[in-house]
Amino acid sequence: MSAKVSVPRVVAVVLNWCGEALTAACLRSLEASDYPELRILLVDNASPDGSGAALRARFPHLPYLQTGENLGYTGGNNRGIEWALAQGADYVLILNNDTEIAPDAVTKLVGAARGSPDVAAVAPKILYHAAPERVWFAGGDLSRLRVIGYHRGEGEPDRDAAPGAPYEVTFLTGCCLLLSADVLRKVGPLAEDFFTYAEDVELSMRLRKAGYRLLYQPEGRVLHHVPLGQSEPTPAQIYHRDRNRRRVARRHLSAAERVGFQLFFYPTRIVHLVRYLYRRDADRARAVWRGMTAP
Repeated sequence: MSAKVSVPRVVAVVLNWCGEALTAACLRSLEASDYPELRILLVDNASPDGSGAALRARFPHLPYLQTGENLGYTGGNNRGIEWALAQGADYVLILNNDTEIAPDAVTKLVGAARGSPDVAAVAPKILYHAAPERVWFAGGDLSRLRVIGYHRGEGEPDRDAAPGAPYEVTFLTGCCLLLSADVLRKVGPLAEDFFTYAEDVELSMRLRKAGYRLLYQPEGRVLHHVPLGQSEPTPAQIYHRDRNRRRVARRHLSAAERVGFQLFFYPTRIVHLVRYLYRRDADRARAVWRGMTAP
C-alpha cells in the first residue's frame, strides 16, 4: 500500500477596504479553486462604507477578521498572516482584493514552492482583467539603483502558448504572493511601517538577503482589475512610494549603493516637483516634497 502524500495547508488572505464588489469576485474565484487544502480568510481594514459587514453577510461561511482601524496594506495583511500562522498554515497566499485567480493557480504555486526548502515565495503570471491577452506581471527584476521592482512584459501580449517551468527572479509583486510559513516565522511578515507601496520591494530584498529564492510560476494565472497602460499617480501613491523607497535604501543598501540611489532619486524628484508646480498641481507637488523629506 502506498503512503498517503500530505497536502500542504494554504490560507489565502484577502484584505478589503471599501471594495465590496471586487472583493466578492476575488473570494468567489478562490472558492472555485481546485486546491483541496485551501482556507480563505477575509480581512477588513475598518472600511467606512460598511463593505466589511456586507461581505461578512454575503460570505458567512468564511473566517472573518476585522482590524478595527485602517492599518494599510501591510498592517491589514499582517493581521491575516498572523491568523494563518496561528491556524497552522504551511503557506500563506496574499491576494489583492481586485484580482480573480484561476482555479488551478494555487495548485501550481504550491507545486513550485514545494520543490526546495530555500524557496521563500512564488508569484504567478498576472494579466489585465480588461485585456487578459496582455501581461501585467511575468516575473520581476529589482533595481537596486532606483529601489524599484520592474514587471517583466508589462503591457505586452501574452505569448506563452506553452508556459515553461518556474524560474528564479529578483522581485515579486505583492499583488499575488504565496509565502512559506516557515520562512515568515524566521524572516517576518511585511514591513508594517510602510503602510502601502514598496513593501513588496522591501520583502523581496529581505528574503533574498536571508538566503532564500523567489520564483515566478508562469503556469499560474491571475486577472487584475487595473487600467491598461500608465496613469497619473495619486498624491498618496507618490508620497508612500517615495518615502518607502528611501526606507528600503536605508535598510538594505550598502553605503556606496545609497549614494548611487540618492544621486538618482533626489534630482528626479526635483524634476517632478517643478513639473507639478508648473502645472499648479499643489497636491502632487506637496506629495513629492513629503516623499523626499518624511522619515
